[in-house]
Amino acid sequence: MINSIIPASWQGPLQAALRVIAGLLVVEHATNKLLHFPATEFFPSGQPLPTLLLVAALIELVGGTLIALGLFTNLAAFVLAGHMAVIYFMAHITRSFFPLLNGGESAILFCFIFLYLASIGAGPFSLDAGRKT
Repeated sequence: MINSIIPASWQGPLQAALRVIAGLLVVEHATNKLLHFPATEFFPSGQPLPTLLLVAALIELVGGTLIALGLFTNLAAFVLAGHMAVIYFMAHITRSFFPLLNGGESAILFCFIFLYLASIGAGPFSLDAGRKT
């Protein structure tokens, strides 16, 4: 059997890094929709968000923040995994079957990152870990 290149003692910190970065990236999508920051052509400022996008932005803001903090991680990650699957099938698959062509790679990747986090939890560097002690 081949030993891992990365020591097992790094598992907790790397799990925390994955969780925090994924959570903050989802929060960035929310701030783009809600605050037009960072500004993109997808959500120009001065235009009201349709209700469906407002709901999506709130799920991303709350869920991403909970994931980044490591609070109620299993539930938040499960909800966000479903959210990302819905986004993929509503906004991307209609453009093309292939994720590279339909721009859905990040939605798919987020979906599976959040499924993984829903199954393993927040890890040792989280508010969830503090709640259990």
